[in-house]
Parts: sequence; structure tokens; C-alpha cells
Amino acid sequence: MAILLKNATVFDGERFLENQSVEIANGKISRLMSAAETQSIADEGQIIDLQGQILAPGFVDVQVNGGGGVMFNDQRTVEGLTEIVRGHRQFGSTTLMPTLITDSFDVMREAADAISAAINANVPGIRGVHFEGPYLSLKRRGVHAPEFLRDVDDEAVGLFTRGDLGEVIVTVAPECVPNEFVATLSEKGVHVCAGHSAATYEQIGEALKVGLRGFTHLFNAMPPLANREPSVVGAGLDDAESWCGLIVDGYHLHFASARIVVRAKPQGKIMLVTDAMATVGAEEKHFNLYGDTIHAVDGRCALDDGTLAGSDLDMMRAVELTHKELGLELGEALRMASLYPAQFLRLDDKIGRIAPDYDADLVAFDKDSMKVTQTWIKGEGEVH
Repeated sequence: MAILLKNATVFDGERFLENQSVEIANGKISRLMSAAETQSIADEGQIIDLQGQILAPGFVDVQVNGGGGVMFNDQRTVEGLTEIVRGHRQFGSTTLMPTLITDSFDVMREAADAISAAINANVPGIRGVHFEGPYLSLKRRGVHAPEFLRDVDDEAVGLFTRGDLGEVIVTVAPECVPNEFVATLSEKGVHVCAGHSAATYEQIGEALKVGLRGFTHLFNAMPPLANREPSVVGAGLDDAESWCGLIVDGYHLHFASARIVVRAKPQGKIMLVTDAMATVGAEEKHFNLYGDTIHAVDGRCALDDGTLAGSDLDMMRAVELTHKELGLELGEALRMASLYPAQFLRLDDKIGRIAPDYDADLVAFDKDSMKVTQTWIKGEGEVH
């Protein structure tokens, strides 16, 4: 049965179109229509009047550690992944890359099995997995457990390229892994990112030459940009082809720093990420990681000593802060949350736009309150 979403301000990924309708059939967008064209359509199927709300491509979050009260590290099951999706969907995220924080190889294997099972079960929103670690810098580990940081495991390439995990992101510290490892993963289609790294500008440059594609939460867990050593931050800003993830929550980096990144990096190469923990979409605002209790207070997740530990940020809030605090026009903030991460994942022929034959992954929100009211994942709707 076709679904008609009418009377919307449609952001199609490039521009806003007033008083438009979007038709969905078989999980895909079949066509966009003007108000006049909509009037000629017979009252068949389901018709939803969005009453002038903004209808945009669903958000794509490439770094999600948890949500809905669940941490992926703790619940490596289809049920756990379903709860994480539920926690984030109410804030407009329709594609998630569940992110496993540094852990043992057995846990990594179990996480991969859960992702594979979720994809086979068509769990809405799961299109791959992000392994953040364990091949990271001890000096720049953040909250990643030092006992699990290590050299590359013999079976790592086989795990990351096993073929049933959808899109795969692996965050490494390039100075801690051989360039051949980055090159092999890249050649096999894995999206390799630099993060939790103390690498020099030159070391990052070598990794970029062999396939490094992105930077995980730029500025965080890496040395600052300095006059004589640009380091990871400088390499990320200087490279025109790679993508940078930003946690725009006001805690992980100053809004002024984020504005500088936007001006320095070519348009289309910055992705909004949440780095969300279990507290997003959950009533309880605390959780355990490696046996430590982490509290979310005023949107900030931290250990008792103040160390940041992921975020309590949702993607709709990230869009709002990018628009209002960074001063970007709303369309660009929406692209940073949908089209650009879709391009990073090489999925921009399926998601990130509202156009015929694209997956009907959509978010409707009120343009004044910036609150999500409805989402659709492959045409299946949910009211929030």
C-alpha cells in the first residue's frame, strides 16, 4: 500500500521545497509532487498530513556506542541492537553504525555476530558496525580500557572483512598499526579512520596515502593543533578528501573550534556524530563501562573525575546546535547529519536524499521546536 506524506516542507538533500508531497511505495520513495499534483491523486492508500513540518532525509550516525539504556559492549545481541535503535530513532536517526569500544577479541567477534544476525533479521536502521579500537594510543585512550589496547590481532583482517557485516568502520591510531594493515582494510572496502591517536602530521599523511578515509571525533583524544606540529587535527583539516566527525554538543569542543573546522574543511567533508552512550533515549542517566559508573548531567557524560566518556547527545540536538551555535544554515546542518555521512559510507545512492528510488528513510520535525514527530525506515513509519 502506498503512503502519501503531504503538505510538507521537503528538504531533499540539496534544497527546501515548500508545500510538497512525497509518495512511498515498497519501502522506496516513488515520487515527489507539488500541492497541485497531489490534489489530483485519488484517496488511495495511507495519507499523512504533515501540516507544514520539515520532512528531511533520516539522520545517519556513524558513531553510536549505545542508547535506550543499552551499551553495545554489554549487550551484543539482536535484542540489544534493537533497543539502541529505538533509543535513537525518536531523535531522527534512521541509519546507525553501532560502535564497539575497545574490548577483547572474543567480544569483538561476538559483536560482529550480533551485527550479522541483526542485518539478516532486517532490524531497522542497522547498516553496519564501527569498531573503535582496540588498536589505539595508550596516551590518547580516553576511557578505553588500557588492558585491552594491543597490537593488531592475527585474525583482525578476517574479522573486519568477513563480508556479512554491512559497512564496516575501524578506528585506529595510525602510529600503532602497520601502514599495510590500513592499506589491506581499505582495499577490502573497510572505512578506516584515525582516532585516539598521538600520531604526527607525517604519520597521518602516510596513512592517508594508503587509504585512511576519516577522523573519529576530531580534536578529541588527539594532540591539539600546534605551530610546529599540526598533528592529527592539522592533518585532518589539511586533507581535502577525508571526512571528519564532529561531536557538536558544546562539551567535546568549543563552538568556536567547530566553526573554525567548518571554515577550514571543504564543504561535504564534515559529519555530525553523537558518540552516544546508553543514556540517549533512556530514563536512567547513568550506566557502567568497564565497571565504572558514568553519569550524564546536563547532556555531559563523564566519570566521577570529570573525564569525558562519550556523550548524551542525540542527532536532532546536534543539528539544532550546528544551526544555532555554529551559525550554519539549516540545510547544511541537515546535510552534515545525513548526506555527508551517507557519502562517507558509500551509501549515498540509497540514503541521504529524498528522491525517487531512494530508501524511504525520513524524519519529520517541527521547524520551531526542532522536535522530531515521526520517522520512517524503509517506509515503515513510527510516531514519536
